[in-house]
Amino acid sequence: MTEPFVHPQGICETDAVGPGTRIWAFAHVLPGARIGAECNICDGVFVENDVVLGDRVTVKCGVQIWDGISIEDDVFIGPNVTFTNDPFPRSKVYPSKFSRTIVRQGASIGANATILPGIEIGVGAMVGAGAVVTRSVPPNAIVVGNPARIKGYVTSDDQVDAAHVAGSSGELQLSPLQVGGASLHNLKIAKDMRGELSVGEFESDIPFAPKRYFLVYNVPSREVRGEHAHKECEQFLICVRGSCGVLLDDGEKRIEVTLDRPDLGLYMPAMIWGTQYHYSPDAVLLVFASHGYDPNDYIRSYNEFIAAVRE
Repeated sequence: MTEPFVHPQGICETDAVGPGTRIWAFAHVLPGARIGAECNICDGVFVENDVVLGDRVTVKCGVQIWDGISIEDDVFIGPNVTFTNDPFPRSKVYPSKFSRTIVRQGASIGANATILPGIEIGVGAMVGAGAVVTRSVPPNAIVVGNPARIKGYVTSDDQVDAAHVAGSSGELQLSPLQVGGASLHNLKIAKDMRGELSVGEFESDIPFAPKRYFLVYNVPSREVRGEHAHKECEQFLICVRGSCGVLLDDGEKRIEVTLDRPDLGLYMPAMIWGTQYHYSPDAVLLVFASHGYDPNDYIRSYNEFIAAVRE
C-alpha cells in the first residue's frame, strides 16, 4: 500500500493514519484521531480528537465527526451528514464525558442525515438522505424520515419471492428459502359455507413437536420484534390475523417474507437471526417453539451471532 496522502490545503495533525488513506483540501484532522487504511476524507471534513475510523471508510464533503464517535470498516458517510455528541448542549458548558456513537461495519449514511448522540447504527444498515436518527438502528435495517423509522431491510441479491414460491392456492406444501434450513409451508385448508379451517400436524406439516407457544399482538406498527437467534430452539410462525414481515438471516444470506394468511407457516430452524416488523394494526402472530424458555439459548447481539456462525 502507498503512504497516506494529505492535500497541500489539508491539515492532518495525527500520525495515526493508515496506508493508502487520502485526506483532501480543507479537511482538518486533530492530533488525537485515529484513521485506518484506504480511507477517503473529502474536502471540508473536520475530525475531532476522540474519533476512530476503521479501514476503507469514505467521508464525503462537509461532514464533522466529533469526540466520542467510532466508525468501523467499510462505512460510507454521505455529504453534510451531521453527527452530534451532547444531548443537552450549552455554549461553554462541557459534559464530563461525551456520548459514544458507533457506526458498525458496512453501514451507509445518506446525505444530510442527522445522527443524535449515544446511538449505534448496526452492521450493514442504511440511513436514508435527510433522516433524523433518534435511536439505534438494527443491523441491515433501512431507515428514513424524521424521526427515522424502519422502512425495510437489506436482503441478499438472490432473494426468493416468498409470495410466488408459496402461492395462494395451497398447491405447494413446502418451499425452501435458501437461508439456512428455513422454509415456507402451505398448511391444509378446508372451506365450506360454515367458514374456513386451517390445520397442520406436528412433526409432519410442522417439523417438530412444540414445547411452548406464544402470541404477539397489539404491536405498534413502527416497532420491531425478535432481533435475536437461538442456539437450539426451532420456531414455526403463523400470522393468524393481519400481516407482518419477517427477516431471516443465516449470517451469509438474508431474505424477507410476508406472513399474511393463517394457512401460511414459516419454519425457522436454530441459528437463524430473526426479525419481525411491519405489523398491521390487527396482526396476531402465533409462534410454536421446540424448546421451553431458556435465556441461555438466546443470542441477542448480531456481532456475536456472526462470530458463532463463522466458528
